[in-house]
Amino acid sequence: MLPGVASLVNVTTVLAGATVGVLLGNRLPVRTRDLVTDALGLVTLLIAATSAMAVLSPDLSDRVGDSAPMLIVLGSLLVGGITGSLLRLESRVEQLGGWLQARLAAPRGAGTVESVARARFVEGFVVSSLVFCTGPLTILGSLNDGLGNGGDQILLKSVLDGFAAIAFAASFGWGVAASVVTIAAIQGGLTLVGLALGDVLPDAHLAAITATGGLLLVGVALRLLRIREIPVADLLPALLVAPVLVAVAAAVHG
Repeated sequence: MLPGVASLVNVTTVLAGATVGVLLGNRLPVRTRDLVTDALGLVTLLIAATSAMAVLSPDLSDRVGDSAPMLIVLGSLLVGGITGSLLRLESRVEQLGGWLQARLAAPRGAGTVESVARARFVEGFVVSSLVFCTGPLTILGSLNDGLGNGGDQILLKSVLDGFAAIAFAASFGWGVAASVVTIAAIQGGLTLVGLALGDVLPDAHLAAITATGGLLLVGVALRLLRIREIPVADLLPALLVAPVLVAVAAAVHG
């Protein structure tokens, strides 16, 4: 399979799932759609917990020491969060969602009705983009796809994303379908990075990225469960900071 084909499959499954979800959502009462979103929040929390456990990876502790992994994840979130906040990433993602909504959704209502429709579209775009693009399968799968190791991980992710898109779209509508723009950009970019790297990142670096990504998914879950609106997009640079801090800690550890 050529690099990038698996990501195209991922885009297709999300579009198909979103279409089914929109058609199904119109037939479901609001309380049922809310329950679907709550269920997704709980499952996202479970996935986040399993990913975050990578902080206990023996490869990571052997590389940087037993006490450093937690500090690396903490430092990644702090540095990444400050960077993302200064760059206003959350605001920019929301603006992109609003721009797409204005051109793709074209609501015919006005006033409060239009505002509600826009907010629902943007929330669907932001939440689904974060869920589909911050997990370990996105990073590892896209890199391996670019390295020529096959797209099996992205194909698995495509199936999961397709079912998730059905549930998301039943609650949020067409904003979920618009997230394919984010999927194509991020997975396509990571695939190109894989093509350039020529080899897989060391296991310790991948463990740090996976653990940090797990905590970002906790933030997504809290949003889905309507507990707290954490600006997860502002924290995305943490995924880039994590391997850098691993390299620094490894040099200090000797």
